[in-house]
Amino acid sequence: MRLGVNIDHVATLRQQRKESIPDPVDAARVAQDHGADSIVAHLREDRRHIQDRDIRLLKQTLKIPLAMEMAATDEMERMALDVQPRRVCLVPEQRQELTTEGGLDAIAHQASLEKMIRRLSAKKIEVSLFIDADGDQIRCAKSLAADMIELHTGRYATTTGDEQQQELAKLLQASELAVKLHLRLHAGHGLDYRNVGPVASLPGMEELNIGFSIISRAVFVGLGTAVKEMKERICAE
Repeated sequence: MRLGVNIDHVATLRQQRKESIPDPVDAARVAQDHGADSIVAHLREDRRHIQDRDIRLLKQTLKIPLAMEMAATDEMERMALDVQPRRVCLVPEQRQELTTEGGLDAIAHQASLEKMIRRLSAKKIEVSLFIDADGDQIRCAKSLAADMIELHTGRYATTTGDEQQQELAKLLQASELAVKLHLRLHAGHGLDYRNVGPVASLPGMEELNIGFSIISRAVFVGLGTAVKEMKERICAE
């Protein structure tokens, strides 16, 4: 099981003071040295945390893959084609949201996504779609020739009891469909040290992309330890 460490919240802290520290590129190196299998960074249109400079330096300095999260816009496509990260994950984006609130509606944007995926794939950039655990969306991702999907786990992560089990059942059904369609499978959003186990155990799951809980844990134990603990947790499943 692979762990992608999202470093956006390190950049959020930096941008609060518009200083040069803490540097998310330094954070990425620490994560890399303590077991991260990839680094995830979301270059938002409003540049609220990760900056263009961060993406370029991450690509230049990392020894592990860079996964660039981005909205499916012309500006972001140009950036991805220029920097050429290992992978891009296409996500929905709204200016007023605190964080990504749901999956991308691939069905509603099939025409534009198909063209973008074709152009990115031509440059050997892997393309992932961040989508809800919905069969129609998963089948659409397959028809668009996406390399993989990332299941949105936010609703699972924010519920408890029977409701959480219902959300987990949806994720299980979605993962089984992805395996059947030969789509590579990732998941992320809201996963933490307590709830990550069942998602890590889903059939076909290859990689979990986790940021907020790791950075929050790092405040108390240090980033290296936080990454190591999460990697041990997901690999134990």
